[in-house]
Amino acid sequence: MPWIQLRVTTTEKKAEQVSDMLMSWGAQAVTFLDAKDTPIYEPLPGEILYWENTVVMGLFDAEHPMQKVLRQLESTALFKEGLSYKLEQLEDKDWEREWMDNFHPIKFGQRLWVCPSWRDIPDPTAVNVLLDPGLAFGTGTHPTTALCMQWLDQYIEPAQTVVDFGCGSGILGIAALKLGASRVVGIDIDPQAIMASKANAERNGVAGKIELYLPKDQPSLQADVVVANILAGPLAELSAIISAYVKPGGLLALSGILESQAQSVMAAYASEFEFDPIAVQEEWVRLSARKIA
Repeated sequence: MPWIQLRVTTTEKKAEQVSDMLMSWGAQAVTFLDAKDTPIYEPLPGEILYWENTVVMGLFDAEHPMQKVLRQLESTALFKEGLSYKLEQLEDKDWEREWMDNFHPIKFGQRLWVCPSWRDIPDPTAVNVLLDPGLAFGTGTHPTTALCMQWLDQYIEPAQTVVDFGCGSGILGIAALKLGASRVVGIDIDPQAIMASKANAERNGVAGKIELYLPKDQPSLQADVVVANILAGPLAELSAIISAYVKPGGLLALSGILESQAQSVMAAYASEFEFDPIAVQEEWVRLSARKIA
């Protein structure tokens, strides 16, 4: 089925209203894009933020009367200073197949792969984590997740206890279990993350070895390995809590940090940890350290 895509450039304050109007005027789907590649780093749980310059993109049936939609937009008070838009004809494709074709198995380190469920596993003898791309949580494609996966591949040993602080999809905890850890405790502020981690653990046959908690229920323990792939602000603010999970002599990996933020995050942990050289991928870094015994 052919489609027409309408891209409307607006502001963060108007984006939601434009979306609602496009849906009420016949859009089959609406998405938001950053018009100027400005990152949003730390939304609150459940908070939806838009960029200062936002593109609202509506998808319409090719037969839809788009000139009527444009006239309606131009007549609203939102665009009294002029409407900036672009209409695009999209070719008829199997969009689900197109989306699926973009995802391939990814290798991390020497022995660890993350594989979408619809792809053949490249190396059945390797450590394979089955994880499908989703909307909210990491699948290994982002540099911060990749940095943590590479580190786990290098340092996880049999029978270790691991804390995955900010577990998201569960990818790091599941990888640790498949690499030989005997117990993983996953903690996240988002109930949907707990659900996603549970479902992915079941898919990978490790549900019996992973414990999942919201912060209010998080247990008291000290682990051999703690990994936290969240964001620089929370990593610094929660340093006392995260540090307490690492036993003396235990290992810590922190990511979700920009190069410009690395020193301030390290400073929050410096009194208790000896840090390795910083690992960098694109503009993101991973900090790794051993807790002073």
